[in-house]
Amino acid sequence: MLVVTLVLAAIGFGLLVIALMTGSIAWAWGCIAVCVVGGVILLASSLTSRDSAPPEQRTRRRATPSARHMRGDEQHDSRE
Repeated sequence: MLVVTLVLAAIGFGLLVIALMTGSIAWAWGCIAVCVVGGVILLASSLTSRDSAPPEQRTRRRATPSARHMRGDEQHDSRE
C-alpha cells in the first residue's frame, strides 16, 4: 500500500506542475483529489497494520543460543 501512496503522490506532484504551467484550475483540483485519495489509503493502511499484531509480539524475539553466547550471557535457557 505504501507503493500505491508514493505513486499517487508522484502523480499529484505532476498534476501540480501541470496546473502551475498551464494556469488551469482543473489540473489543480485533480492534484488535490489524487493527494486526498493517497492520504486516505495511507491512513487506512496505517490503521490496519497497527491492529494486526500486539506490540509485544512484534518486538519480542527469543534469542538463539549463539546470540546469547555472543552477548556473553552465562545463564542458559532450561528448554535447551
